[in-house]
Amino acid sequence: MILGSRYERLVAVNGIPLSPPQEAQEQRKLEATIARRRNESQEERVQRLVKEEEIRKRNYALIEQIPAGFDFAYVGQQQLAGRDVYVLKATPKVGYRPVNRETQVLEGMQGQLWIDKETYNWVKVEAECIRPVSIVGYLARVEPGTRFELEMRPLSDGVWMPSHFAMKARAKVFFFFNHESSEDESYAEYHKATQY
Repeated sequence: MILGSRYERLVAVNGIPLSPPQEAQEQRKLEATIARRRNESQEERVQRLVKEEEIRKRNYALIEQIPAGFDFAYVGQQQLAGRDVYVLKATPKVGYRPVNRETQVLEGMQGQLWIDKETYNWVKVEAECIRPVSIVGYLARVEPGTRFELEMRPLSDGVWMPSHFAMKARAKVFFFFNHESSEDESYAEYHKATQY
């Protein structure tokens, strides 16, 4: 977080640290962002923070609706990433009504969760689309084959942060155009940011 909103900095590609010129370029980008945010007008700062809050609210709205949108069944216990976990299967809850556009996707998803026995934090979540779901009105539809996986790990101060995210998305836009994308990201070396 830099002056109230996120900043992402590239530190490696496919696990390989950046070359000195790439590292210098990323440092220049960081310094330019800090300078831009320090020198923005009050109106610009408010607009940036409002956008950050909108993103946060959208993300949390989806997470908050997971208990309402799914039925959970206990599958068992196992070890994952060196932790004892409960394994739960999540299936769409009959009669669930999405509360907003972002939560519509829950109607066609199923998944599995690995919950840390000690802290009850998510260690891993996998989800996949099992039937088409319209989003953004009727302009786009998430298609079966869409999958995502999120893995979390605890930091030394008890805060859990993402360690791996993978997504393969299949969608149909305007019901004619197929769109596919994929991401596979790993996160490591978390540290407290210095005050800017």
